[in-house]
Amino acid sequence: MQHRAEARIDLLALASNLSKLKTTSSVDLLAVVKADAYGHGLVEIGLAAEKSGADWLGVALLEEAISLRAHGVRIPILAWLVPPGSDFDSAAKHDIDVAVASLGTLKEISQLPNKPRIHIEVDTGMTRGGFLDEWDELLKADFSKVEVVGIFSHFARADEAGQQQNLDQLKTFKTKVEQLKAVGINPPIKHLSNSAATLLDSDSSFDMVRTGIAMYGLSPDVKAMGDSKKLGLKPVMQLRAKLHLVKHVPAGSPVGYGATAVTEKETKLGVVAMGYADGIPRIAQGAGVFIDGKRAPIIGRVSMDQFVVDLGVSSTANSGDWVVVFGDGSHGEYTADDWGNASLSINYEIVTRIGPRVPRIYAPHVY
Repeated sequence: MQHRAEARIDLLALASNLSKLKTTSSVDLLAVVKADAYGHGLVEIGLAAEKSGADWLGVALLEEAISLRAHGVRIPILAWLVPPGSDFDSAAKHDIDVAVASLGTLKEISQLPNKPRIHIEVDTGMTRGGFLDEWDELLKADFSKVEVVGIFSHFARADEAGQQQNLDQLKTFKTKVEQLKAVGINPPIKHLSNSAATLLDSDSSFDMVRTGIAMYGLSPDVKAMGDSKKLGLKPVMQLRAKLHLVKHVPAGSPVGYGATAVTEKETKLGVVAMGYADGIPRIAQGAGVFIDGKRAPIIGRVSMDQFVVDLGVSSTANSGDWVVVFGDGSHGEYTADDWGNASLSINYEIVTRIGPRVPRIYAPHVY
């Protein structure tokens, strides 16, 4: 059966990106596969990352980690959004490392037998996850019933090279490490770097880096760091869809809900068989699709299951033809960066929000 839309996942590009990131950091690499691997497919990407040399996998949710184990992933897995009341028994059963960010979580997980493996998360200035007001109490805690494998934190502005907050966070992290040492806790794995820090700041690599968006071939921040090509990365996802319908329309034709757009001249319009139910942002304006060797911009509002593009009066496109919604840009097509800009958002959101109605097609090479 042919699909009306599909996300084509290039596993060779994934392997290339991981190789570059491992070479850049020269320490262990944790491949971040949370949120369905940023929309690329949790299990398939997890297995491919393991095969491509990742030393660890990282997820937000415990259920993501359990699914990876159930599908055969063998390398260490860290789950870091694991609040009190989580299924810590299953974490231990499946040999999953758990982040501890509160005394409540530490208390619960310490009740398990066989010394569960934990990573202590510290807040170094992002004021999001990690120990902050409970830190002094943590230093007095009983760690005899857990194995403290790691200590970690997260940069807020690593994509901004030379930003003072990065230096402050690094200094705070080193201080927290020393304070733990002073009470006899010296985790073998210290990790702070995200994708941006991995690419820009070797001083923050410590024992392991955590690479998310960069392993999918996208820039952590296009304005601050440049695009994928500048960073030597290869976008892993190509999104394409079928033209449900092509029609010739006169000038002055209103298009879509609310008649927010009107054709300025005689043209051909293409109805693309994807919409906001599939993850196409409803507010997107300024992006579109690639067909006939050129870009065809969105016209009118994106609907739930479809959106309309202006193909131009001379287009030879037909109903049923494939169009590229976004790709690596090498042929002139729109990129995830372009769609992020057109949606007042970022490339992270564009790839992550592609919905489950769109099948993922895995291949060694799709571009």
